[in-house]
Amino acid sequence: MMSAAAGAAGLSFGGLANAAAAPPRKDPAPPVKPDRGPLPVMAVRQVQTDTLDIGYHETGPADGHPVILLHGFPYDIHSYVEVAPLLAAQGYRVIVPHLRGHGSTRFLDAATPRSGQQAAIGQDLLDLMDALHIPEAVLAGYDWGGRAACVVAALRPSRVVGLVSVNSYLIQDIAKAANPAPAKVEAGFWYQFYFLTERGRAGLTANRDDIARIMWEGNSPTWRFDGPTFSRAAKAFDNPDYVEVVLHSYRHRLGHAPGFAEYGKQEAILATGPVIKVPAITLDGIDDGVIRATDGSASAARFGGPRVHRQIPGVGHNLPQEAPQAFADAVAELARNGKWRT
Repeated sequence: MMSAAAGAAGLSFGGLANAAAAPPRKDPAPPVKPDRGPLPVMAVRQVQTDTLDIGYHETGPADGHPVILLHGFPYDIHSYVEVAPLLAAQGYRVIVPHLRGHGSTRFLDAATPRSGQQAAIGQDLLDLMDALHIPEAVLAGYDWGGRAACVVAALRPSRVVGLVSVNSYLIQDIAKAANPAPAKVEAGFWYQFYFLTERGRAGLTANRDDIARIMWEGNSPTWRFDGPTFSRAAKAFDNPDYVEVVLHSYRHRLGHAPGFAEYGKQEAILATGPVIKVPAITLDGIDDGVIRATDGSASAARFGGPRVHRQIPGVGHNLPQEAPQAFADAVAELARNGKWRT
């Protein structure tokens, strides 16, 4: 097992050790030009699994090594609007799915529970890989998407060539999350407690865009996004299952809603805090307004394979959209140096 402190000195694959020693890249925020024209919109395809009709963007050569990029809440696939073409240009097959409850992803059966628990979004990722005939991939994400990637990396490491995770180890300890933490720690998580209430349900139902905008501003206090950028993402919240999936996610996490039986076995394993043994690069935005940037040492024991942790200056919670080059570099590094079996 390799600690975060030892990661830069002793990694066993490719040029990762040298890259870890280099100073992190900071993407300057481009000036917003009034005459820039329409924002690019990522084209979406659909594929069915046993549970979902999943909307996803695909770019790059069909025979390239696959990388799957996963967005968070409350965001959408356009968190990767610049990352995806950077990776496609290097020859990777890039898949960017809408998570359940977002965008054009729909449940196939009205009777299926609208679960937002971590095992559900992890299973969705595995099902997507199966539906697209992807035996293995580099997985990369932040927030909910980073959690899905961590879940799959822990439970099915044979399917994962490498992991990029913003905020390090994101598998939730449900018992710990249900216990109060210091106010300074929980200040950025106000929405989670709001969603425990029926007032929160009513508020999210009526004001999903306003809540998301408040969260964007708090999550990334140095990110100067504009109205069209937000509106492009907010279209993904106009999903019939958005409210129920979001509410269950946080109510389950905080012990106010049970998990669903079909995910019981996975949740039991996740409750043990399984070690992630695949090669990993973890990233923190120094200006993250939700989760304070760290040196990665606190989560070192959760990574049993080679792992490098980097802090990215001037960046908040939506790291791939705020620092697309730094995020793409991490994904490409793992893909380039990974041990692909197929």
